[in-house]
Amino acid sequence: MATQAPTRESLLETIRETIEKKNVELLHMQFVDIEGMLKHVTITADQLDQAVNGQTMFDGSSITGFTPINQSDLYLNPDLSTFAVLPWTEEEGYSEARFLCSVKKPDGSDFDGDPRNILKKTVKRAADKGYSISVGPELEFFLFDTDEFGQPTLRTQDVGGYFEPSPKDDGEKVRLAIYKALRMMGFTIEASHHEVAIGQHEINFKYSDALGSADAATTYKWVVKTVAKQFGLHATFMPKPLGGENGNGMHVNMSLFDIEKQENSFYNEDDKIALSKTAYHFIAGLLDNVKDFVAVTNPLVNSYKRLVPGYEAPCYIAWSASNRSALVRIPATRGAGTRVEIRCPDPSANPYLAFAVVAAAGLDGVENEKECPASVDADIFNMSLAEISERGIENLPTSLESAIDRFEAGSIGRETFGEHAFGEYIELKRGEWDDFRTSVHAWELTAYQSKF
Repeated sequence: MATQAPTRESLLETIRETIEKKNVELLHMQFVDIEGMLKHVTITADQLDQAVNGQTMFDGSSITGFTPINQSDLYLNPDLSTFAVLPWTEEEGYSEARFLCSVKKPDGSDFDGDPRNILKKTVKRAADKGYSISVGPELEFFLFDTDEFGQPTLRTQDVGGYFEPSPKDDGEKVRLAIYKALRMMGFTIEASHHEVAIGQHEINFKYSDALGSADAATTYKWVVKTVAKQFGLHATFMPKPLGGENGNGMHVNMSLFDIEKQENSFYNEDDKIALSKTAYHFIAGLLDNVKDFVAVTNPLVNSYKRLVPGYEAPCYIAWSASNRSALVRIPATRGAGTRVEIRCPDPSANPYLAFAVVAAAGLDGVENEKECPASVDADIFNMSLAEISERGIENLPTSLESAIDRFEAGSIGRETFGEHAFGEYIELKRGEWDDFRTSVHAWELTAYQSKF
C-alpha cells in the first residue's frame, strides 16, 4: 500500500518546529539554471511565511537560459519537502537551512524555462499514461588537491584503485564526512567506495521518484563540493579531467511503476529474462532516441572525451542484460527492483533535464510500442570495427557539435523542453562549441609550434 504523502500543513508545522529547535536564522532559496548550476537567494527565517507563499522575487534576466531583461521578474516557489538544515552551518545557537524551489511567472503560472518545471511536465506525461517514474542516479567525482590560492590542481590526493581501502584510499575520510552531511540532510546512503581511476569516488543514494532524484542529485553535487573544500580539496564532476584514466559517469537507473496496480511495469516473471513488453518498448525508445538527446545527458565539449573505447564508458548503441560495454544494461535484480540502466550520461548534466529527456525517450518507445532490437551480449569493446559494422551497431555522436546538431534536428528535445528552453539550450551549447573551436589549445602548441 502506498504511503500517504504528508500534507502541506503538516510539512510546514514540522519546518517551523525545526527552525525553532535548530535556531535556524537564514533560509537559502535554491534553484538551478539551464546548465544545472545551483543558485540561491538568502532570506531570514522571519520571512518564512512570505517565502512559502511564493513571494520571493528575483531577476531572471541574470540567470543563464532564463528571461530577457524586459520580462525579468520571476518568483521562487519552495518545495516544502526539500527543506533541510545545512550540517556545516550548525553552531551553538545558530544554523542555516535551504529549500529547493520551482520558478513561477508573476501571474503564478510555471515559468517554462525552469528545468525543474520541465521535468515536472515529463512526470505528468507519464502519470497521464498511468505510470510513475523511479530514478536512481550514480554520480562519480574526482578529488584534487588545491594550490596556495585554493585553485584546483591535477594532483589527486590518493593512488587508490577500484574498491581499495585506506591507506591507499586517502579520500575515505572525505567520503565519510560527505556521507554524514548527506545523512543529516535526509539522504539514505546505500554505498560508498573508491572508483577505478586515481582520486575517483562514488557515493550512492537510494532511488526516488524522478523529481526527488533530480533534487537529490543537485543537492549531492553541492554537498560533495562544499565538504571537499573543507578538507582543502576540489571535487569535480567534470566528465574527463585526466587523460588516460576513466572519466566520471552518471549511470541513470530508471523504471516505470503502474500507479493503479502499484507494481513495477518492467517486470514479467514469464519472460526469458523476466522483462515485460513495456520494458522492451522503453529500451527501444532509449536506443532510438539517444542520438537526439545525448547533447543533454552529455552536455560538455569534454563529455565526448569520456565516450571513447577503452575506459568503460559506452560509446556504442546497444543493450544487454549482462554486458557493461552496452549503452543500456539491465541489472540482475528482478521483481520490484527491475530497472533499465543507461550508462552514457555524465554528472556535468543538469539532472532535471537529463532525467526528463531519458524518460521522454523511453515513454516514446512505450507509447508507440517500438520494437526492441536483439541484445548484444558479447563485449563490444573487444570487437573489431568490421564486426561492429556487421552487427549494425551504431556509435554515439563523437563531439558536442554533432550532438547538438542531432538535438536541434530531432523532436525529443523540442517536445520535452518547450520552445523557450529548447532555443536557449541550443544557443548556449553552440556558443560553447564555438569558443572551443576557435581557441588554441595546449596540445596544438605542443604538437605544432616547434615542428612548423
